Amino acid sequence: MEYDFSSIEKKWQQIWKENNAYKVANDSSKPKYYVLDMFPYPSGAGLHVGHPLGYIASDIYARYKRLKGYNVLHPMGYDAFGLPAEQYAIEHGIHPAVSTAKNIETFRRQLDNIGFCYDWSREVRTSDPKYYKWTQWIFLQLFKSFYNRQKQKAEPITELIKAFEQEGNANHPIPNDKYQIPGIGGTTFTAEQWQSFDEATQQSILMEYRLAYCGYGEVNWCEALGTVLANDEVVNGVSERGGYPVVKKKLRQWYLRITEYADRLLQGLQTVDFSDAMKEMQTNWIGKSYGAEITFKIKSTQSKVDSFVVYTTRPDTIFGVDFCVLAPELDYILDICSEAQRAEVEAYIAYVKSRSERERMSEKKITGAFTGAYAINPFNGREVPIWISEYVLAGYGTGAVMAVPCGDERDFKFAQHFNIPITNIIGEHFNGKEANPTKDAVLSNSGFLDGVPMREAMEKVIEEVEKRGIGQRKVNYKMRDAAFSRQRYWGEPFPIKWVNGIAYPLDEKELPLTLPDVESYSPGPEGQGPLANIPEWIAQNLETNTMPGYAGSSWYFLRYMDPHNEQEFASRQATDYWNQVDLYIGGTEHAVGHLLYSRMWTKVLYDLGYIGFDEPFKKLVNQGMIQGNSRFVYRIHGTNQFVSHGLIDKDGTYQGNTLDKIHTDVNIVDGYELDIEAFKKWRNGEFADATFILEDGKYICGSEIEKMSKSKFNTVNPDDLVAKYGADTFRMYEMFLGPVELSKPWDTKGIEGVHRFLKKLWRLFYKENADGTSTAIWKDEAPTPEELKVLHKAIKKIEEDTERFSFNTAVSTFMILVNELTDLKSHKKAILEPLLIMLTPYAPHIAEELWHALGNTTFVLDAPYPKFEEKYVVETSKEYPISINGKMRTTMNISLDAEQKDVEALVLANEVVKKWIEGKTPKKIIYVKNKMINIVV
Repeated sequence: MEYDFSSIEKKWQQIWKENNAYKVANDSSKPKYYVLDMFPYPSGAGLHVGHPLGYIASDIYARYKRLKGYNVLHPMGYDAFGLPAEQYAIEHGIHPAVSTAKNIETFRRQLDNIGFCYDWSREVRTSDPKYYKWTQWIFLQLFKSFYNRQKQKAEPITELIKAFEQEGNANHPIPNDKYQIPGIGGTTFTAEQWQSFDEATQQSILMEYRLAYCGYGEVNWCEALGTVLANDEVVNGVSERGGYPVVKKKLRQWYLRITEYADRLLQGLQTVDFSDAMKEMQTNWIGKSYGAEITFKIKSTQSKVDSFVVYTTRPDTIFGVDFCVLAPELDYILDICSEAQRAEVEAYIAYVKSRSERERMSEKKITGAFTGAYAINPFNGREVPIWISEYVLAGYGTGAVMAVPCGDERDFKFAQHFNIPITNIIGEHFNGKEANPTKDAVLSNSGFLDGVPMREAMEKVIEEVEKRGIGQRKVNYKMRDAAFSRQRYWGEPFPIKWVNGIAYPLDEKELPLTLPDVESYSPGPEGQGPLANIPEWIAQNLETNTMPGYAGSSWYFLRYMDPHNEQEFASRQATDYWNQVDLYIGGTEHAVGHLLYSRMWTKVLYDLGYIGFDEPFKKLVNQGMIQGNSRFVYRIHGTNQFVSHGLIDKDGTYQGNTLDKIHTDVNIVDGYELDIEAFKKWRNGEFADATFILEDGKYICGSEIEKMSKSKFNTVNPDDLVAKYGADTFRMYEMFLGPVELSKPWDTKGIEGVHRFLKKLWRLFYKENADGTSTAIWKDEAPTPEELKVLHKAIKKIEEDTERFSFNTAVSTFMILVNELTDLKSHKKAILEPLLIMLTPYAPHIAEELWHALGNTTFVLDAPYPKFEEKYVVETSKEYPISINGKMRTTMNISLDAEQKDVEALVLANEVVKKWIEGKTPKKIIYVKNKMINIVV
């Protein structure tokens, strides 16, 4: 029979399903290995060829580890809550649960089509009440816990209450040092004061300690979408999704106190196998720095605010401060600004409110406004102007910076732009043309620090600051507490009731608190979520916000371990057995979101004794992106006439005519040649009457590597490729494109080469007859040394490549191996069986089919992985170049053990050598072992 991939793949997918081939138990005598994919959000678009890259890589490794004797957990599920489903529901009048279920059905069909070895009995969906019951339960543990800084771990809030009752909060300072205790002010209280506080005051104080807490924060509010948007969802003042206006608004928000875990999150990076780039991204996001907070008085202000605090990592530059910059959103800016500057300041604040934090931080253009107010340098009494600028954010540090233009490039450019005089405190290290952030200068123009090296001056200034009582030594973090609520419907409801302004947790027996059915997804009053429109919900005093998308994804890897447990999120026995995820594969886009939050949640659950490990993922592999290989057609502007790419002039015109560059569907282009008839039918016949100016009778498209996206018409559906070439070809080709960690462009053309390889593999087992039938040609005979050598070289290389995730070079090795076996006319079972076992992770369907064709009755995945044996690849002979009087005339294969006399006898008996020495007796025969043989005549 010929290689009928379609029937083979359908047959084995059905057999594997019927026999639960991939179901895995929570107890086994084998060592465990946990392979995890970052689970997908099931969008309506389904999968394109870029999506399965990481899934194929993890599937290969999961199958490989099973062949190596491990009990492998390889689950899959769906990150099913989120804004896109809700927006789709609003636009199409479909409940998010319905559209999500339909999308999941499409994803499941596509995933099954590719032949993944997922244990589907463990599937989770974050929008399933049986799942989010436990998301709510974990939230309650966060709400009912605080971070004990003395013990460096989370503990129940009841332990904190006991401490307050016995000693006040002397040993447990309030994490937010700006919080003022209602009624008494300040941040400290005694045991007696605690006992005297009413419940509202006590609960207000406790909220400042809880790991999940509520507060008021400025958020990106999108009226049209009816929700708060994350900073990266806002571009140029509008929502990334839909382009709707976004404004800043203060709303009640839930937060996770991830800042308390900053040090442990940093320390944990030393224990995990993440890439250096990933560790650097997380380290920079946490942003730990050492320095000082210094108070600057404001000159003669009418405001209640008469000073502000700056945090600086360079206290040694205090005498170089030429101006101060405050965050425009600070609520006292208009109080301190002069009347002359008020209009300018108000206009600038309005401008900043339309900007996202991401835009403000990345903006290269210099903007700002002078407040008309002045600050007093606490060391020399110098008056320095106070400006506001978008590059300073209220949430970072203190929302104020002291600007030292001679030592900071951003400050230098700001001073230049606004003509602010610059003080030189670093002598010859400052050339007046650019800032120099050196720490190696000797200070000048610096009062008592003149002549002091900068590195020494840092400590001197901090000591002086504390001595004068104008500040303190400070360790700071750039990371802020994570916003943990959204004003939308399609998310987990918070298990919280509000009574008289106090948040009370629901009893855990009341979980899950399920989403009610709604008729409208429009926002509630005052920017609240849609749940605020439901009288029954409001009557129960329930929280109207819902949790963000990352709530369910912060712990899903734990639920996979014990997905049907109705008593707890996962039994301790299950989590102790599976322990950490051994291999996690996913994209770098989750570096500082999902990965940080899941690390925090794991540490909290560990601290509270629910699991036995405090880092979720041992090893992380970030797959690259498969990029779209876009195709373009070129229309003469104002016409429906298209010009082939090769005819376009260098200036991008055609015979002086301007051209419109238009994306076209890559699926109607063969390489670069456009299928003109298909193009005319494309987009409901929009181009039906198009005419074409061809080159050599063809229309050749232009191309460009871009992100794969439906809007660019450069997506390729894996279903189409599987139908045409088979899942095994598709899997191997995705790996063959290049290293899994790197981004690379998609090119459908190359897939045919991989398909030919599998056909060639098939011909090692079957010979096609002239009448269309096939004959099995494999033999049960002993292999030759040459066959064993070829096989074992491949075993070593493929095992090494698979272990280091170099799947593209492993595919190349398979191709070389099949070519070599074909050349050797090797059809022996003893050679072919190990080949199929090695191939199973990469091309499981054809491997299973041929494995059974060889007479095996068990699944190939249950076979032991072939063992490399050195003896088969050790060289016993060498091909020597044979030279006569220094000129190579032939080569000879001679045993590595041969001695001088053996070599002389062999070479003199060689017919080519006889011809060249013409019967003469050689003066000598030079034999350099392992290198060469030279006959001197």
